[in-house]
Amino acid sequence: MSKIKTFPFSEDHFKDIRAYHFGQNWPTVYLIEGGREAYVGQSTDVFHRSQQHYKLPERKKLKNVHLISDEEFNLSASYDIEALLIQYMAADGKYTLQNGNGGLKNHNYYDRVKYQSKFEKLWEHLRDSGLAQHTLDFIKNTDLFKYSPYKSLTEDQLMVAESIVEDIVKQKASRFLVHGKPGTGKTILATYLFKYLQENEKTKQLKIGLVIPMASLRGTIAKVFGSIKGLKANMVLGPNDVVKEKYDLLIVDESHRLQRRKGIMGYGAYDEVNRKLGLQRDATQLDWIIKSSKYQIFMYDEFQSVKPADVRMEDFSKLSKKEYTLTTQMRIGAGDAFVNFIDEVFSGQSPTEVEFNNYEFKLFTSIDEMIHAIKQKNKEEGLARLVAGYAWPWHTKPGTPNTQDCDIEIEGIKLIWNSTMRDWVNSPNAINEVGCIHTIQGYDLNYVAVIIGPEFGYNSKRDEFVVNREHYYDKNGRNGITDPAELELYIKNIYKTLLTRGIKGTYMYIVDDQLRKYFKNLITGDVASVDGFENYSDDFVESPYVEATVSLPLYDSIGCGEVAYADPNSVEQIDVPASLVSKGAKYFVLRTSGDSMNKIGINDGDLILCQKNYQASSGSIAVVLIGEDATLKEIRYEEDGLVLIPRSNNLVHKEQKLIEGDEFKVLGVFIKKVN
Repeated sequence: MSKIKTFPFSEDHFKDIRAYHFGQNWPTVYLIEGGREAYVGQSTDVFHRSQQHYKLPERKKLKNVHLISDEEFNLSASYDIEALLIQYMAADGKYTLQNGNGGLKNHNYYDRVKYQSKFEKLWEHLRDSGLAQHTLDFIKNTDLFKYSPYKSLTEDQLMVAESIVEDIVKQKASRFLVHGKPGTGKTILATYLFKYLQENEKTKQLKIGLVIPMASLRGTIAKVFGSIKGLKANMVLGPNDVVKEKYDLLIVDESHRLQRRKGIMGYGAYDEVNRKLGLQRDATQLDWIIKSSKYQIFMYDEFQSVKPADVRMEDFSKLSKKEYTLTTQMRIGAGDAFVNFIDEVFSGQSPTEVEFNNYEFKLFTSIDEMIHAIKQKNKEEGLARLVAGYAWPWHTKPGTPNTQDCDIEIEGIKLIWNSTMRDWVNSPNAINEVGCIHTIQGYDLNYVAVIIGPEFGYNSKRDEFVVNREHYYDKNGRNGITDPAELELYIKNIYKTLLTRGIKGTYMYIVDDQLRKYFKNLITGDVASVDGFENYSDDFVESPYVEATVSLPLYDSIGCGEVAYADPNSVEQIDVPASLVSKGAKYFVLRTSGDSMNKIGINDGDLILCQKNYQASSGSIAVVLIGEDATLKEIRYEEDGLVLIPRSNNLVHKEQKLIEGDEFKVLGVFIKKVN
């Protein structure tokens, strides 16, 4: 069990740390704090490490050192706990961290889930001790956590970061292009690199700026920088700002949204910048970045270019540069499978068979039901938002002529566009508004509900997508476009971007009838596995007389009393109502034996539906494999094992504790009886 032991941070008390059981020769995480600042570290010798810290003027002003120790800590676990503590404390706001951000790596190791569970309990202990103020769930929804430079990097992010830093230090290359699909952590890498380069002894003399083309995201990141020691809000720039000074390095996030001289507002100001820089009239903001800096790092996704004003892909292709690609999916719970599915659908391909485990992907036929669902998710999870393609005019914008009481009306439901362009996601009334592409690009949401408007449809006879130009109301997004294929590309990119914002789920409502049918067939028809019914597509039955069903494997049997041998082979397939099966999850059916769970209505011989889940929570009714035997019990996690709890009128059944060393595994959770 993790413990916190506190010592005064002074020379007179270092001997007490040495005398403490975990003060030397054991992997230990520590927190040194005082006033508004703190430092987090880990060491196998906190006694000597504390003395080293005390010699640093910045550290010496801190008052207390808290040793976080555990008999089960190993080096991998202590590094992981340290990284988690840095990430969450940086975003919690109780202290400003003195830490740099180098070396934070997201790596796996044996029994990592157990240590992450320990961290959750440790965090509550820190809150009880007054060393932290917010819950982990609250922190996860904050921008300071999402965009913090204190993030553990994935393997590919770390490889890219190390390579770029080495090339800049050794002056091997001056221009870098980092490709990445939505959710691969381009913004995280950008903020990480900014802070790391600011503090690295070999690069801290560089004048660095972080350029973000979209005003909304730029304002959000500026707030984050204003809360991080060593960073300032004015280090976050718009493309127009870079020409005011000369920079050694400019890091450009969302660089696919840099502009060219087409379909923009303020041609006069644009032309003035080109004149000031000595560039041709048709020079782009990409040219501005290059002209204003010695080194450039571009975070780029060509498929998130959403209007003709965006710099074209060929302009990036012409550059002399080193290129990298981020591949690890960090945002979407369903991983690359969902992003690839969206890409394939909008490319007109037949999606490959994939599964979306523990991810909600739903197509609604009622706009009212989808709005209700997303508002409910916002109450439960926070950061759930309704967004749409630019398929309706903006009547409610102040100063707009013919102002009306709503912008969008569907099925009698009246909606308004976002009332602010800056940081709309976090604005007070966001849940009652509809966000457009320009307020949501670059942001993470827990759940996103996307309205695909009448500007985009499908012709079933010709088997092709169609664009209704008259229903596309982004004037700067359509003016000057004469090629229908170009407009279609931008509109597809808008919806691909909107549909890949959700961490835990994505909802859709489609205005065009034929396009709705097209998506419905993909989700519940020939490619049923993309909707979560893995391996059961041939058995999905719809009938006007009976409820739709799905065929699942039946295993015989599960012990509700004594444990019973768990035969890994199913005895038959059994149909269960499809309404019981959530999309994006795996299921199986078990026949029970015994009476240890009869208080909750599970009796001998019942058939029960179970969802495959290796991380069932405490209090759930779970299927537990013990060696080659299996049982069904309520479970409770404890520090040193798992407790199996019967719910029976028969007092012969007792609690059983499984401890480390016992061979056991949680296979799934009970959903409902099906007989």
